[in-house]
Amino acid sequence: MMPAVRRSLVSVGLAVGVPILLVLAWALATQGTQNLYFPTPGKVFDAFTSTWLTGATMTKHVLPSLGRFAIGVVLSIVIGIVAGTAIGATPWLRSLLEPMLEFFRAIPPVALVPVIMLILGIDDSMKLAVIVSGSVWPVLLNTIEGVRAMDPVLTDTSRSYRIRGALAYRYFVLPAASPQIMAGVRLCLSIGLILMVISEMFAASSGLGYQILFFQRQYMIAEMWSGIVLLGIVGVAVAAIFQLVERRVLHWYHGSREVSRG
Repeated sequence: MMPAVRRSLVSVGLAVGVPILLVLAWALATQGTQNLYFPTPGKVFDAFTSTWLTGATMTKHVLPSLGRFAIGVVLSIVIGIVAGTAIGATPWLRSLLEPMLEFFRAIPPVALVPVIMLILGIDDSMKLAVIVSGSVWPVLLNTIEGVRAMDPVLTDTSRSYRIRGALAYRYFVLPAASPQIMAGVRLCLSIGLILMVISEMFAASSGLGYQILFFQRQYMIAEMWSGIVLLGIVGVAVAAIFQLVERRVLHWYHGSREVSRG
């Protein structure tokens, strides 16, 4: 069997087998228990199907949350790449803004929620601002570092062929920085999902975060756990989509690594 095929089978086996083992361990640990706070997988599954797979819940809570998450992440990626490219390619601008960037990056996004609520109110713009305030930093900082650390040979090549302006950024700068940019996007997705939930726990009336908090306050524990499971499923789906996009964007990078390994 070819090594690549063997690695793929092992990856698929781990991806399927590990969750099954965890569910089996969960079922064994809660077998016969009457503990309200740790329901059995069967109770959580029943709560999941009855709570989240209805049209009203999908329309009011799930789809709006996913929409805000998608918009916030896209805004974070665009702002991070554009601003990061400009800062990384301009040494004096990088030196000027680096202390300020380090200052704002060190502030936890959750601490900014009250301030953002005072400025923007409690509508969707507040939730988007919370997502962007934390998700933009991995993309921004990785883009700055990727552009700054571009191979001098590429810079000299573009100058020799008089490739400047937008063409230089399209064919030299951004492709060279794309591995680090994609690493920042991966972190951006994780942080964005977390902040999506947090933003919906403050003065909200809909969304996954609001609904999970509502279940917790009403002692609907199985429903609360089902919401957490749904968030995990969303995270797995987002990671799978990202891997497909990354493989397409960085096909040249992964191809060169395979050649070097061979």
